[in-house]
Amino acid sequence: MAGTKDGRPPHPAIAPLARAARTGRMDRREFLTLATALGLSGPAAHMALGLPAPARAQEAPPLPAPGILRCQMRVFPVDDPRLFDWSEKGNIARGLLENLVRYTADFTLEPWLLSDWEVSDDARHYVLRLRPDVTWSNGDPFTAEDVVANLRRWCDTTVPGNSMTNRMASLIDPATGQAREGAIASPDPLTVELTLVDPDVTLIPGMADYPALIVHRDFDAQGANIALNPVGTGPYTLDAILPGEGAVLVRRDGWWGGEVAVERIEYVDLGTDPSDFARAVVEARIDMIHDSTGAFVQMFDDLGLIRQDVLSGATLVCRTNRRTAPVYADARVRRALQLAVDNAVILELGYADLGAVGENHHVAPMNPDYADIGRPEPDPDAALALIREAGLEEYEHELVSIDDDWNRASADAIAAQLRDAGIQVRRTILHGDDFWSSWQSHGFSCTGWNMRPLGVQTLALGYASTGMWNETGFADPHFDQLLRLALGLVDPDARRAVMAELEGILVADGTIIQPYWRQLAWHHTERVTGVRRHPMDEHHHDQWGLVP
Repeated sequence: MAGTKDGRPPHPAIAPLARAARTGRMDRREFLTLATALGLSGPAAHMALGLPAPARAQEAPPLPAPGILRCQMRVFPVDDPRLFDWSEKGNIARGLLENLVRYTADFTLEPWLLSDWEVSDDARHYVLRLRPDVTWSNGDPFTAEDVVANLRRWCDTTVPGNSMTNRMASLIDPATGQAREGAIASPDPLTVELTLVDPDVTLIPGMADYPALIVHRDFDAQGANIALNPVGTGPYTLDAILPGEGAVLVRRDGWWGGEVAVERIEYVDLGTDPSDFARAVVEARIDMIHDSTGAFVQMFDDLGLIRQDVLSGATLVCRTNRRTAPVYADARVRRALQLAVDNAVILELGYADLGAVGENHHVAPMNPDYADIGRPEPDPDAALALIREAGLEEYEHELVSIDDDWNRASADAIAAQLRDAGIQVRRTILHGDDFWSSWQSHGFSCTGWNMRPLGVQTLALGYASTGMWNETGFADPHFDQLLRLALGLVDPDARRAVMAELEGILVADGTIIQPYWRQLAWHHTERVTGVRRHPMDEHHHDQWGLVP
């Protein structure tokens, strides 16, 4: 295809966009707008669609509204933060709710609703001191009563989907499934003291995660739904939310941190196709793209947007689930799938080489407790030999992924390598809602994981036998014992030695194919200021601004 405005070869995204337009998945007008924005001449754009003559010129896009920042992002129902399982939910709720501790874009923890904290030498006793100047949006003072109420809610193991129980395990009485008697105390309105049964160095980092957003002490009495009762300590109030379409945050008066710069933040749900995001930018319908991924990063660069990125512990995990698919209870099968895949190739084909090669154990090099046990080497011949040994040479595996760009492309590349090794596999691609409604039950699938400040946090959530987000069915008493030991080691060097053994167990078990660490990127227009790409996918609205 020729006909770029300056004679260069056409942008690589134009061909798939033209196919989408020709098959009816994209409006003709939208294709012409986007193709010409990417440098294709008007006549060549029409030729790509088989049109004999130029269509009518497009109207100029509307000017952006002053004081309003519009961000593309998936919008999900937002109710009880302790049940959140998507960082996007946390990003909307973070406008009005806040954490006790904030994890910064510089990979550090800083007090937020806390003024400071103390940890005993053995990591069994914590003292939390609250900021004295915080007021809820309904006028109530923020006190230790609120923190105690949240801690007790986090420890309630009777609530399905409450992932905070994993983060607060050292405070929970296994006999009652609730906070242990005497574990949580408040000597005065601005102090909370915690006494742990077992030492746990992840307690404070766990308070920085998105399910740990602090709700009002009367949250349960008011219906336990932040969308219906938007009382918070943050700088915004939730003005509207319509899952699948959008959400609106509006600046409020009286925030303890002062007045924030942006009057109104509008989240716009455009689905999962990045070409839709690009059209929205060209048509001046959004100012910022929440997550720029894979090959589309260059496409957004070419639109003249400002890119911000960070190498993160966010990742793709391709895993088998031995609970729901008995064939994967055989370690030979799991190891075969892992040995057949070259992680470096998956990074290149699935994520445009934007990141770092993974090592199949889900502890990131940017985690301070990461242990370097070496990069796994693919061995397709050994993989096929294991499959034959298991008597499954004729078995067809079904690899499931979401229908976005990078999950889908990565899963396609994994399936291709499995086939090259002689392992039969078919691909199933599901719409996001269908995939995530049953994400923990798929037999063989790819899921995206967010970063956590410490690697031991990820292992506790995803690979402990009691892990709330354990999607593999992996359960190993020795692993659990080592994990408890690692959670209690304050010295990072001592913990790293245990982490090396934990990582080795996961690799030897064939638990996951974890091909890469993602370079997280997002793009925004020149009118947006103050934003930084966060390694845990967080939006910190108090830092955002707009050019006057």
